[in-house]
Amino acid sequence: MDRFLSNFVHNIDAKGRVSVPAAFRQVIVARGIRELFAMRSLTHPVMDVGGPDLLERFEQKMAEADPLSETYQDLSIFAYGDGTYLKSDAEGRIAMTDFIRSHTGIKDRVVFVGARDYFQLWEPDYFEAYRNEARARLLSARQGQASTARAPE
Repeated sequence: MDRFLSNFVHNIDAKGRVSVPAAFRQVIVARGIRELFAMRSLTHPVMDVGGPDLLERFEQKMAEADPLSETYQDLSIFAYGDGTYLKSDAEGRIAMTDFIRSHTGIKDRVVFVGARDYFQLWEPDYFEAYRNEARARLLSARQGQASTARAPE
């Protein structure tokens, strides 16, 4: 197991902690990730969570940019100023901090969603709606491709 795969809904306890799914903890161990880094998604009210490679993606983009450019500044603010390390305890729980809750709308339950090299934290109702919309878009695109392939010339 070396990819974050599938999705899991977990309850947040009274102290604001939630258990990272066992399957995700196995990936974390297999990849040798010691610290989890979280950053706000640019496209949805979702948190992206991963190891050093998540942060390194942005650092690589920053290395390609002029350090005096606005793009560099934007990437720097996004990666460093709008990200945080997540603390986990011995039982594999992480805290659902105000930083996470204010961006995601998560209250008492969270969906952990695999995204190959990292995972995401979603508010359950938002995830379900997005998943249904994504499926509809993919089916529509597939049907459009099938119609084009069958059309006579």
